[in-house]
Amino acid sequence: MEPDAIPVRERGSALLRNPILNKGSAFTEEERAALGLSGLLPPHVSTLDEQVVRVLENLRAEPTPLDKYIYLRAVQDRNETLFHAVLTNNLDELAPIVYTPTVAEGVRRFSHIFRTSRGLYITPGNIDRIDEILANGAAGDVGVIVCTDNEGILGIGDQGVGGIAIPIGKLALYVAAGGFAPTSCLPISLDVGTENEELLRDPLYIGLRRHRLNDEEYAAFIEAFVAGVRRQCPRAVLQWEDFSRERAYANLDRYRDALPSFNDDIQGTAAVVHAALLGALKLAGRRLTDETICIVGAGDAGVGVASGLIAAMAAEGLLPQEARARVHVFDTRGLVVSDRPNLPAYKRRIATEPEVVRGWGLALEQLSLAEVVQATRPGVLLGLSGSPGAIPREVVEQMAMHCDRPIIFALSNPSANVDAHPHDLVRWTGGRGIIATGSPFEPLAYEGRTVTFSQANNVYVFPGIGAGAHLSGTRCISDAMLVAAASAVHEMLTPADLQAGRLLPPLTDLRSVAVHVAAAVMRAATTEGLATHPLPDDPEGFVEEWQYVPKYRRYVAG
Repeated sequence: MEPDAIPVRERGSALLRNPILNKGSAFTEEERAALGLSGLLPPHVSTLDEQVVRVLENLRAEPTPLDKYIYLRAVQDRNETLFHAVLTNNLDELAPIVYTPTVAEGVRRFSHIFRTSRGLYITPGNIDRIDEILANGAAGDVGVIVCTDNEGILGIGDQGVGGIAIPIGKLALYVAAGGFAPTSCLPISLDVGTENEELLRDPLYIGLRRHRLNDEEYAAFIEAFVAGVRRQCPRAVLQWEDFSRERAYANLDRYRDALPSFNDDIQGTAAVVHAALLGALKLAGRRLTDETICIVGAGDAGVGVASGLIAAMAAEGLLPQEARARVHVFDTRGLVVSDRPNLPAYKRRIATEPEVVRGWGLALEQLSLAEVVQATRPGVLLGLSGSPGAIPREVVEQMAMHCDRPIIFALSNPSANVDAHPHDLVRWTGGRGIIATGSPFEPLAYEGRTVTFSQANNVYVFPGIGAGAHLSGTRCISDAMLVAAASAVHEMLTPADLQAGRLLPPLTDLRSVAVHVAAAVMRAATTEGLATHPLPDDPEGFVEEWQYVPKYRRYVAG
């Protein structure tokens, strides 16, 4: 066999229908003759670069973001190499199409825009065949799995089987940014039913038509799923994605030490917010351990960010109780205080202690955000509520009265759910606010300058976390690894970035960021004694060499 050539068994139309192997018009004359493709393709032999230009031309002609999303998904289902070449080299333009915010519409419309199946659909009816199903879905040695039970999709809730679009989009970014090979990525929908009555009434709905499993049935289902993953995909990192807040924490707590897994909504969000906050504090000339932080929203993301920032403050020298006394989380009932009756367990870990509140000279009854801001004078306000207007003007103006550079992140996704519009935040702070968002927003012309907004997108961290965990063979993903990931992202921020007002590196640098994050995670795993693979002498170089690069290989008949 020729050096570096790949033996291929498929022939003719079957080869053209295999997205992993298909090259489309890029098959050479020799390949066409050897693989039964003669006459099945136009005569010109295209290069990958020519195909990328053609895809971008057609993509940019599509009228709406959803049309662009549908077009790109069709390219992915036809030719994986071409899709990833387009995405990898145009991440800043296309990440918002394959993932947030456009993917939210793709999820909503999933049953109506469905063309081709991708990933695995595990249900109560087939969970007893989990080993067979996982074997069916593994195109190669599985390195990363993204799974969802579809209940807590972005800010739009229970979307039934359509939630699979989230793992598909996330894994496209694991490839383009993180460097995983497409064949090592496995998206999974854990379709345990839906409480979305609109979907259950929809004649075109293609998911399981039943209400969700009860708690006991659900726990047994997840147990069987995890056991199957451990048997069939022993080298895989498992990412929990878009579960309801109670089940997100229950699954994470139960299985965090059973296999290398993390919840991106909880831990990935915390890491990227930590990274962006480090950038904002550098701009403001302040230290994290000196800050008082208010967080609006006590869902999985809000509690996750609070937990992550408490861990980060402790890593920088504060005692855990000192760190907890500086981070205050609010839900629909006001400040989350530890002695609140019937407080859910997942909120208890970040709740403010009553003696801290008494130290402010305030009573404990339903403390509002405005009251706490006035009493504590925080320098940082983070919106993770999922509710438009959750950060009101009077609170922002109160912050701006006592803080020269108030740091305010409006992070709720999609953009329609933003806690406060970033343009308003600039105006309400007199242009002094340091603002970041969760979704992309247009720049603002304000008093003779252009204000841009860094997007605290989890794509800065999860590809590198997954890569570092996989390459180190870590037994679990620890808090120290997540802190290391956030610090690694921040270290990629240049003086020029800061001068331009960026709190995070440009999206065009995501591959380099992922290398740095992965190396930091590998070092942390080794330091903690969790790695099962030896740390390379040059972790960054090792990750770069490992990363998948989309290019065509030469085929021969096999």
